Amino acid sequence: MEWKCCWATEEVTGSECPFIEPCEADLYVSLERRFIAKCLECPRMEEDLGRLSESGQPAAPLLRILVDEIRRQKARMDSMSAFLDNMNMEARFLHEIGVVLQTPLGLDEVLSVALTAFTAGKGFGMNRAFLLLADKERRFLKGTLGVGPRDYQEAWEIWDEVSRNDFSLKEMAKHFFDMKLSAEKDKFHDILEQLTVSLGDQSHILNKALLERRPILVEDASKNPDVDPLLARILGVDTFLILPLISRNRRIGVILADNFITRRQITAQDVKSMETLTFPVAFAIERASLYERLHEDLRKLTRANTKLLEQQELIVRMEKLALLGKITSSISHSIRNPLMVIGGFARSLLRDIPPDDPKKESLETIVREARLLEDALNEALSYADSVLPALDRWDVNQLVGNVFREVRRNLAGDRMNFILELSPDLPAIYTDYRQIAYCIKKLLRYNMEVMGSEGELYMGTSLEPDCILIEIRFSPEQHGDGEDGAVFPRLGEEDETKGMELSICRVILENYCKSFNVEEYGRNGRRYSLRLPLKKEGEDHEQDSGGRR
Repeated sequence: MEWKCCWATEEVTGSECPFIEPCEADLYVSLERRFIAKCLECPRMEEDLGRLSESGQPAAPLLRILVDEIRRQKARMDSMSAFLDNMNMEARFLHEIGVVLQTPLGLDEVLSVALTAFTAGKGFGMNRAFLLLADKERRFLKGTLGVGPRDYQEAWEIWDEVSRNDFSLKEMAKHFFDMKLSAEKDKFHDILEQLTVSLGDQSHILNKALLERRPILVEDASKNPDVDPLLARILGVDTFLILPLISRNRRIGVILADNFITRRQITAQDVKSMETLTFPVAFAIERASLYERLHEDLRKLTRANTKLLEQQELIVRMEKLALLGKITSSISHSIRNPLMVIGGFARSLLRDIPPDDPKKESLETIVREARLLEDALNEALSYADSVLPALDRWDVNQLVGNVFREVRRNLAGDRMNFILELSPDLPAIYTDYRQIAYCIKKLLRYNMEVMGSEGELYMGTSLEPDCILIEIRFSPEQHGDGEDGAVFPRLGEEDETKGMELSICRVILENYCKSFNVEEYGRNGRRYSLRLPLKKEGEDHEQDSGGRR
C-alpha cells in the first residue's frame, strides 16, 4: 500500500513533507523525531490510518491505540513543559524583585517596585493594584497609591508602550518612579481618598485578611455578605484579590488587585504566586518607612541642636551686652555728678563776668565742652538702658512711627524729604521695643550725619509670610551734572567710635531679627532691611494679644 505521509520513510526531501520548516532541516534524516514532531499531527497520516483500518489489517486497531496514546503523552509533556517554563519565569521574576527590594530604597521607590511587579506583564499581569498603608498610630488603613489604567483606551496605550520599550522589571519600576508616580497618585486620587478603613473594625474584610494573615479572593463582591458595599462600589469590580502585608507581626497594609479591564479570571496559582511576593514587599515597606522616620528624627534633632547653639550664643551675647550696659551706667553715674558741678559753676561765673574779661572765652569753652560731655553721658545711659531686655508684644507700626516722628522733629528746618509708609493691620510681635528703637535711632542718626541736611529718608513696614519687614532707605541729594552728594562709608569703615556703636547695634538686631541686611541703594544711598519674626521661639498656638499703646 502506498502511504501519503512520510511516517514510514527513513529519509525524506522537502517535496515529500511540505510541513517541515527550513529551520528544521534535521528532521529530514530522523524518522523518530519527525514522527513525534510532525507526523502525529499530520492530516496525511490520518488518511493513512483510515485506509489502514479499511484494509482490514489486524495491526490497524493496535496502531491507532498507540498513536492516540503517544498524542496524549505528547500533550501532557507539552503542558508540563509550559508549566515548568512558567514556574522558571516566576522564579526568575521573584528573584529579580527580591534583589531589587533588598537594595536601599526610599518608600516611594519601594511602592513603585511593588505595584509595578503586580501589574506589569513581566510580573503578575494584574490590570490594577491599590496599596493601603497603616498610619503611624496604627489606627487606620489609608489609600496611598494606585497603579493601572482607568479605561480600555488607556490600557491599550500602556500595553503598546510596554511592548515598544521592552523594559526589564527593574527598568519599568524606575521609569514609573521617575515619570509616572505623581501622575498615578493624582489619577486615582478620588478612589484613594475613599479607601480608608479603621483597623479597629475587625469585621471588615480587609482587617480579616490581616488578622488571618492570608490572601482573600473576593468573588461576586456586590452580593458577598462579607464585603462592605462601599468597598465594592469604590472598586467597581465583582472580583478582586486582597493581599495582606505583614512584617514581623506588624500590620503594614494591604494590596487590592483586580482585572478591571480584561476581566481575566484570577486563578489559585495567581493567588499563591502573589502571596509569595507579599512577604518581601511588606519587609521592604517597613524598612523604608523606618528609614524615613529615622531621617526625619535626625533632621529634627539637628534643627533642635542648631537652635540650642543659637540660643546659647544669644545668651552669651546678651550677658556681654548686659555687663557692658552695667559698666557703662556705673561709669556714667560716677562722672555725671562732678561734671554737673563743673558745668554749673562755669555757667554761674560766666553770667557774672564782664564782656571784656579775658577769662570769658575760657569759661565759654568749659561750658560748651561740659554740655557735650553731658550729652555723651545721656547717650551712654540711654544705651545702658537699651541693652537690658524688655520683651513684650509690640505694634511695629507704633515703634517705627514714633522713631520717624522724633527724627523728623529734631531735623525740622533742614531740606530733607521724609517719607513714611506703614502697612495697615500688622499683627503685634514679641520683641524688645527699647533695643529695636535704640538701634534704628542710631542708624538714622549716623546716616543723617553722613548725608547732611539734604536728601530723602524713607521708612516703611510690610507683612511677609513669616515676618514683618522694616525698610529704611537713605538717598543723598545730587548736585549739578553728575556731581555726587554724600558718599556712605561701607559697614566697618566708620570712625572708631561710630563703628563700635553700629557694631553693637548690629549684634542687637541680629539677635532679634530673622534677618538684617545692609545694601547699597541708588548711586550713593543705603538700604537697611530688618525682618522681625511673627512668632517667638516655641510659640505655636498663642494668639496675638495686641501691642502696647
